[in-house]
Amino acid sequence: MKRWLAALLCAAVALGSGCAYVSQQAAKEKDCYSLYFAVDNLSGAGGGDAIGKTTCSVEKDSSPDEQVLARQLMTQLLAGPDRDAENLKTPFPSGTQLLSVTLDGSRALVDLSAAYSMLSGVALTIADYCIVLTLTQLPGVYTVAVTVRGQELAWNAQVFSAGDVLLSTTEDVVGTVDVELFFPDKAGALTAERRTLSLYEGDTQAGTLVEALEKGPESKDLLPVLPKGFTVLSVWMEQETCYVNLPSSALKTIPAEADMPAAFRALTRSLYSLPGVSEVQFLVDGEFTSSYGGVSISRPFIK
Repeated sequence: MKRWLAALLCAAVALGSGCAYVSQQAAKEKDCYSLYFAVDNLSGAGGGDAIGKTTCSVEKDSSPDEQVLARQLMTQLLAGPDRDAENLKTPFPSGTQLLSVTLDGSRALVDLSAAYSMLSGVALTIADYCIVLTLTQLPGVYTVAVTVRGQELAWNAQVFSAGDVLLSTTEDVVGTVDVELFFPDKAGALTAERRTLSLYEGDTQAGTLVEALEKGPESKDLLPVLPKGFTVLSVWMEQETCYVNLPSSALKTIPAEADMPAAFRALTRSLYSLPGVSEVQFLVDGEFTSSYGGVSISRPFIK
């Protein structure tokens, strides 16, 4: 449903390159963030974009509480664009209020008042992604769940990520791959989350899978599995072996309490879901080594 809505948004309102993808690095070091709003007049929007942005400043101290920051961004977003914001309008119905916003791992949970349920179709999709693009600027926030008075809207799946917003026509997608990404449930058991990943020109199946795993699960019943600071430098295939290159420098930033065995199990089991992968070999700084974060990687992980 989510992919269908994103595709509909592109086809119906020509969402173009002017609405740029917001990565986790988009939040500036200074207190400057982007707020995303609906374009008021599509005929006057460059590229036919349906969503535009303006900037705002949010006060925060040297050790910001990300949840407080998320609430501040949502409060400003619901207040609408400034009067001097050219060709932008609020996508939210009059009377929409923020009931709560909480951070649960890599997911922001946004609960809105009943007025939000007045939206449907493309208008709802635009409003959803104005919220998503605004909140996924925060470090560690990869997905957003939107509810109305604690309930999901029956006609729309309400879990989104910034990467779901198709910013160009679907002709840019050169292929797809069906995968299983493994994440722990709340009891700690690794559970498969089935995904169809889009491949763009220059993408590899393994690289796209790793990026999706790093962003975390879409299901609210699953938890992120890769520890904070865990980074993959590169990943590639040689015959039936998938090589995963890790940086030694990351070991200094990964928390001591991180469950590294679970991270390796999840990563390898996810890679096994790619066609043609029979074993996974880990490298560190491009070299074979005996262990990484207390996990033995001297030999390939065999399927």
